[in-house]
Amino acid sequence: MNPLSGKVALITGGGTGIGQAVAVALAKQGTRVVICGRRQTPLDETVNLIEEAMGGNTHPGERVLTVQADVSDQSQVDQLIQATIDAFGTVDILVNNAGIDGGDQIHQHDVSDWDRVLAINLRGPFLMCRAVLPSMRSKQSGHIINISSESGVEYYEADGAYGVSKHALNALGEYIQRENQDLGIRVDTVCPGMVVTEMTENSPGLDHEKCLYSEDIADLVLWLLTRRQNIKIGAPILIQTMENPWESN
Repeated sequence: MNPLSGKVALITGGGTGIGQAVAVALAKQGTRVVICGRRQTPLDETVNLIEEAMGGNTHPGERVLTVQADVSDQSQVDQLIQATIDAFGTVDILVNNAGIDGGDQIHQHDVSDWDRVLAINLRGPFLMCRAVLPSMRSKQSGHIINISSESGVEYYEADGAYGVSKHALNALGEYIQRENQDLGIRVDTVCPGMVVTEMTENSPGLDHEKCLYSEDIADLVLWLLTRRQNIKIGAPILIQTMENPWESN
């Protein structure tokens, strides 16, 4: 029996990159998928990919819901959760994927950039977890996946707000795990190395052939979601390539 069939998954940043790949992968498993993002056009593109992957056997509103939302805004998070409940009744799986880049040497860091990155990358997952946890605790079941970064386990110069936000996201996930594991709730944090996405694909000097792809991360997410209930994988899972993506042949 497929453990993901009929479950409801809410994926932030689901219009592009890792979020898009996770949404498609989960939909193929029979999961009802809610994808949110700040732009509607990418969300619609994800729906089209889901329909293609399933041979046209799904229709928006039946198994897939798109919601425009900024996860750093509490009122929009509340509206997102309500839309999910209205459509599918619950949230079984939360994938906190929405994130933006931004960094500099700390002493040179623009304050507005710092606040913007921390708002999306840390406040957003906090608000999302805070919104779904009461229901998960009540039914003593739920799984939260945080998409962090290699920058959350390493310390790169001029990584600034991005690196700090990902280190803090790792800690947030561990706090939530420890506070809720006695109620059957699991939290996993995935720290990908360089992934070819809309955000990174045009980076100077990046060798795409030596990078991770969004589907690699989606495969790992599926594996985490299908472990036996009593299995706890542990603190941040680092997934990298063996070849340095910044080194040319």
